Amino acid sequence: MSLPHAILTALLEKPSSGLELTRRFDRSIGYFWSATHQQIYRELGKLEQAGQIRALEPAQPARGQKKEYEVLPAGREALSAWVARQEDPKQVRDPLLLRMRAAAVVGAPGLDAELRRHLELHRRQLAEYREIEIRDFPPERDTPGDRLRHLVLRGGIDLENFWIGWLTRALEDYPEQACGAP
Repeated sequence: MSLPHAILTALLEKPSSGLELTRRFDRSIGYFWSATHQQIYRELGKLEQAGQIRALEPAQPARGQKKEYEVLPAGREALSAWVARQEDPKQVRDPLLLRMRAAAVVGAPGLDAELRRHLELHRRQLAEYREIEIRDFPPERDTPGDRLRHLVLRGGIDLENFWIGWLTRALEDYPEQACGAP
């Protein structure tokens, strides 16, 4: 249900083509809500049929030109209603956690290597988030919208710090021998 809302948000920030949306998802929204090129185009069609967005008229007609979309009042209203809606937190469904639980039963030689790999991935993601924070949120950018966008990024930074701490503890508390035998 949230993909159309992510698209509406992105289009309200800047009217875009499907290709531009895909690129923007890869650079920003994709850090917390991913979507494929096909999913984005499919949702654009549904949003257009629902009267929530429309394709802008090109400045000069050209063959093969990308369609740029903008949000219509119905789309803004739908997004506002979604923002105001109550929703319970989602459960964490991480396959690594389930694999660790299974390892407690069947053993898993080499699980420590997977934990180390995940630790490195989270460290890299944290470094990327910190670069984004420095680049996109200097002290002079302090509008209410900037503060909310920065808060979303801070949530990602905090989650990466959580995983780094948790994985570090897991590797310290449960060395390779514990990961290898039930």
